[in-house]
Amino acid sequence: MNDTKIWGLGLGPGDPDLITVKSLKILQQVDVIAYPAPLEGDSLTRTIAAPHLRGDQAEIAIRVPMVVERYPAQEIYDGAALEIADHVRQGKSVAILCEGDPFFYGSFMYLFSRLAEEFEIDVVPGVSSLAASAAGLGMPLSERNEVVTVIPAPLDEAEIEARLKATEVAAIMKVGRHFKKVKRVLDRLGLTVHAGYIERATMKEQRILDLTEMADDEAIYFSMIIVRRDGGDQR
Repeated sequence: MNDTKIWGLGLGPGDPDLITVKSLKILQQVDVIAYPAPLEGDSLTRTIAAPHLRGDQAEIAIRVPMVVERYPAQEIYDGAALEIADHVRQGKSVAILCEGDPFFYGSFMYLFSRLAEEFEIDVVPGVSSLAASAAGLGMPLSERNEVVTVIPAPLDEAEIEARLKATEVAAIMKVGRHFKKVKRVLDRLGLTVHAGYIERATMKEQRILDLTEMADDEAIYFSMIIVRRDGGDQR
């Protein structure tokens, strides 16, 4: 594994079989694994990795509250970076696990910024939720010279509308409690019939729902809406 001591491993969107061969090899060789987790309960990221773990590796669960405010999350990342650094200084290798791709809305980037100045870090890309959702919906993301825009649903309504107006294809992420607002914009722009909703893409619990029949509070955080102005007709 050369002299690298820290890796950022993309594990894919949820299906353990979508871990790349490179990530799998590193995952099974390192001394320590670190991964994000909620304040209570199991870590989705660790669940993806679980079928491939040796069983004797040290683990660092980075328990971060799911809140809008940056603190105390920043303090938690500070502490996790110190713990990872301590392992590396002892000569151990560490894999920081990330659902999807490490640099596509991944929490890994917050640890990377804290560790990269002192340590060499190799980042292994993974299948992103963007690719997984498009595949699950059967909606190609782009063709020819189309522009694809990724829109975080927490943006305000006017910003979402402006970005939808300016693109041919959009992927709206982190829908959850913002579904009502997003649906209102899609309806106003006449795009609802050209949109597909998917949650937990590639997981056993994956669901594809009709936006026109969904309740305002039915969407979850791990979801995406893909919108094509052409309705997905690639002829």
